[in-house]
Amino acid sequence: MNTTSLLENHDAPLVMLGGTLCNSRLWQPVIEQLNVTHFSCITLTAGDCAETLASQLLAVLPPRFCLAGFSLGAIVALQMVALAPERIVGLALLSVNPFSDLPENAPTRRAAVRDAAKLGITRWLTENLWPRYVAPQRLDDASLHRTIVQMAEECGIETFARQTEVAISRKDHRAILASFMAPTLILNGAHDVICTALHHQAIAEAIPRARWITLPDSGHFLPLETPQRVAIAMRNWIQEIKF
Repeated sequence: MNTTSLLENHDAPLVMLGGTLCNSRLWQPVIEQLNVTHFSCITLTAGDCAETLASQLLAVLPPRFCLAGFSLGAIVALQMVALAPERIVGLALLSVNPFSDLPENAPTRRAAVRDAAKLGITRWLTENLWPRYVAPQRLDDASLHRTIVQMAEECGIETFARQTEVAISRKDHRAILASFMAPTLILNGAHDVICTALHHQAIAEAIPRARWITLPDSGHFLPLETPQRVAIAMRNWIQEIKF
């Protein structure tokens, strides 16, 4: 049975949540290799806390769905699990940090938004985030850099400011995940210095049916760095889900 038939013949589409300064471009290379027909790629723009975003999404999504979240999207995905675990038939978390943010991080995060507004998103991202976003061997990849910068420019400063507040106010939901029994895929990049192996180990230990895979050639932006490996892992995950 292929992935397309799995997603065509049931009422649980694949919902994909992007990260900070990300839009549907993040998922496009993975989607092309998954070859799914029932999916939606959602840019997180409409709220300044994970609970608000999760509630808004749950109000409009189908009764049952597969859920994948990258980075900030994984934070919102965990909030959705906390609010409505029975609606999520499968969960994929990519580049996830399940911990609450430290209060002392808030001023630095908000200052970053101001700096990005002053310098321009492209310059600020290139100088501050690009060296930490991808595996060392991809730092000279002009096409990858261009895609990440284009997403950031398309999202804009106002979205960045709201997404920063989501990161600041996020909650640690690990304590309530022990009863979540849907198949769960956890993916991280071996070179990710933002969401490290420690972050992924913590969430893998919290969810009973979690499968944790580390992609050796990726940094934080694994859907764009190694989309084929991500697609293979997600295809296997979808095939485990009982619809």
